Amino acid sequence: MQFGIFTVGDVTADPTTGRTPTENERIKATLAIALKAEEVGLDVFATGEHHNPPFIPSSPTTTLAYLAAKTSKIILSTSTTLITTNDPVKIAEDYATLQHLADGRVDLMMGRGNMGPVYPWFGKDLREGIPLAIENYALLRKLWDEEIVNWSGKFRTPLQGFTSTPRPLDGVAPFVWHGSIRSPEIAEQAAYYGDGFFHNNIFWPIEHTRAMVAYYRKRFAHHGHGAADQAIVGLGGQVFMRANSQAAVKEFRPYFDNAPVYGHGPTLEEFTEQTPLTVGSPQQVIDRYASMREEVGDYQRQLFLMDHAGLPLKIVLEQLDLLGEVVPVLRKELAVGRPAHVPDAPTHESLVAARRAAGVSAPEPVAAPADRWTGSTVETDVADSGPVPTSKGSAFGR
Repeated sequence: MQFGIFTVGDVTADPTTGRTPTENERIKATLAIALKAEEVGLDVFATGEHHNPPFIPSSPTTTLAYLAAKTSKIILSTSTTLITTNDPVKIAEDYATLQHLADGRVDLMMGRGNMGPVYPWFGKDLREGIPLAIENYALLRKLWDEEIVNWSGKFRTPLQGFTSTPRPLDGVAPFVWHGSIRSPEIAEQAAYYGDGFFHNNIFWPIEHTRAMVAYYRKRFAHHGHGAADQAIVGLGGQVFMRANSQAAVKEFRPYFDNAPVYGHGPTLEEFTEQTPLTVGSPQQVIDRYASMREEVGDYQRQLFLMDHAGLPLKIVLEQLDLLGEVVPVLRKELAVGRPAHVPDAPTHESLVAARRAAGVSAPEPVAAPADRWTGSTVETDVADSGPVPTSKGSAFGR
């Protein structure tokens, strides 16, 4: 089972000091948090995507590409890639490039987002959210699975003879999770394709989570991808830990009470009772999250939100040290009694191995198309022109 963290990248004032970090500080803090996650033995770091204040992750692939160069083991993912307002062609290109840079340590989570104004900013209609998610993802799959794409749809210009480059690493596209809080249509989409379903349940009672996951599992089996308990499920979560529960509650309360996402609503005690938010000792976190499979069955990925509500970087890094102690215990507890036929979360290596076991080899590189005017290709043009210039005065050396 995979454990990791996700960030929404909020820039929030620390209620205990009144200080708000700069965007530069928040971006650099995100990098430090991701590096710490690998250091303490977590499997996944995921970043959200937002295009409005007070959030900073407007360019997830830029952040993740930097982290690909700085890490060696951790899977780099998204906690939302906006399938509705991003062009599927650009998603295909960007994440295939990232996949090459990270040597396959990449997957991503499709989502519609929860900020209504983002739709008109990118020329889309909020009322078309579900149809956009369905059509755009179908095109994305086609762009990754087929080398020559002819396509037309409702929401973007047609494609004729189009090849998305670079092609996915080893001929295997990044694994996709579909993230949803409340939309059964998205659970159905995940089930139809045999993709993962991530229920980010941080604001919802367990009854709702149980129902959404059960629906996805049922539809996964219906579409012929395996038994219901073989469906690929991920859950969200959020924790704050100290040596004892009293110390944790006392320290976290001002952050909770002033947080934009849930402050000024239910009390901390009401929220921790009704949602996965756990504020207490490491053992309380272990007990709470070890019991999640009693509600949703054996699942594959658990991500925690740690760096939110104005928590300063120092405290977040301390929390990650504690999480690094909790996760090995959770791994052992959740492995007990896990049926052998329940799969692990897919990785690039496992997807490549499955492809080879099925006797499918990686596709041959796409031939460069001939120029319509001269009949030559880029390769022949370069070969005929002699050595490529590399001096500082040349276009290639700038």
